[in-house]
Amino acid sequence: MTRTNEFGQPIGPSLPGWTPPPAPSRVVLRGTHCTLEPLDVDRHADDLFAAYAAAPDDRDWTYLPLGPFATSEEFLAWAEPAAAGQDPLLFAVVDTGTGRAVGTLALMRQDPANGVVEVGYVMFSRALQGTQASTEAQYLLMRHAFELGYRRYEWKCDSLNEPSRRAAARLGFTYEGTFRHLVVYKGRSRDTAWFSITDGEWPTSRAAFEAWLDPANFDADGRQRAPLRTNP
Repeated sequence: MTRTNEFGQPIGPSLPGWTPPPAPSRVVLRGTHCTLEPLDVDRHADDLFAAYAAAPDDRDWTYLPLGPFATSEEFLAWAEPAAAGQDPLLFAVVDTGTGRAVGTLALMRQDPANGVVEVGYVMFSRALQGTQASTEAQYLLMRHAFELGYRRYEWKCDSLNEPSRRAAARLGFTYEGTFRHLVVYKGRSRDTAWFSITDGEWPTSRAAFEAWLDPANFDADGRQRAPLRTNP
């Protein structure tokens, strides 16, 4: 039932006991298939550049505001200030089996006062894409944000980026609309698609992630027995 104030106007639900969460900090988030470590140039930069350079073409960079990087020096010129920043707060995805960094993602546009944060800078190398570790990495960062007390976890992408839109849907995000002519990047205009997961939806999504990541969900060759079902 919609709440009203003393003037009979509809107002949103109250938030008894809610307090703003802290800003994200540099913590290590450990999973089974990967670990998220705060981006460290000395530890991660060489691995990341090698992983990105192994791709046969540059299509993975089309919808990102940075890259591709032709040389390790170019990558370092981006990575050094990025690793020192707080917003976005970059994490390297370190593969458990190899101990090598194979991608990044970040908590960005941090708004603790309103309990909102966005996942971004999702730069997964071909070695990470489509693996159990790629899903686990998303789960670990999402879980961390909600455990800190954030109410809203956002995903945004170029509206023409179909792989990113499909990934958002698979991971349980709800499409909220498209903001037209929102960004200029790489010499072109971008309409941005917005997605989110809220704290009320998180328990269902968390259970779905944990069921999918359960070793029993995979056969001896690592093939999933059941797909990720984050939406009821």
